[in-house]
Amino acid sequence: MDNYYSLLGVKNNATYEEIKKAFRERAKQCHPDIAGKSAEGDMRRLLSAYEALSSQERRFEYDRALNRFASQFDYPTFLRERKTDPISQAKLLFYLLLRPGNRQFDPVEVWEENGGPAFALEKYLDREDWMDCSFLLAEELDRLGRFSEAFILMQKVMKEEKKRPYFKHFMDDVDIFVKKLSRKIMQSEKRAKAS
Repeated sequence: MDNYYSLLGVKNNATYEEIKKAFRERAKQCHPDIAGKSAEGDMRRLLSAYEALSSQERRFEYDRALNRFASQFDYPTFLRERKTDPISQAKLLFYLLLRPGNRQFDPVEVWEENGGPAFALEKYLDREDWMDCSFLLAEELDRLGRFSEAFILMQKVMKEEKKRPYFKHFMDDVDIFVKKLSRKIMQSEKRAKAS
């Protein structure tokens, strides 16, 4: 559903005069006589927005529909349904890791379904998001006792950090975390050999 307010570049509480002014300004930019034949679709959408928002009765109905649509939209479910799209799955993973107390899906399960350690998050997220996501995922794996996988993720992050610093002020925390992971790996290997 198009957000007509965004399309016109006005706030939801815009007056009729503001809507009219915004429509005229946008129409000058995307009118097919000015912007070419390829802008016909944009102009039709703009006209629909103006027609819906310039009539008090239509605007009331549109606002009701928009609010109903907005309240029903579920971002994690939207991303989860796109299981064959690695970008959506990387975004879902990051979204889930950023909201530990409010998770509909298990982030580690999402990661594993997409290949686990082979899921190249750096290909699907911006550099900073990838680094943050990897760090948060490593913390989650550490919490689950999966130290080696967490360490592998952190090695990639550390390698990237050396190329071009991102964590800067938090690098001490990153170093401490990686050292703890190393100790936990060694301790679990010792326990495995002893049994």
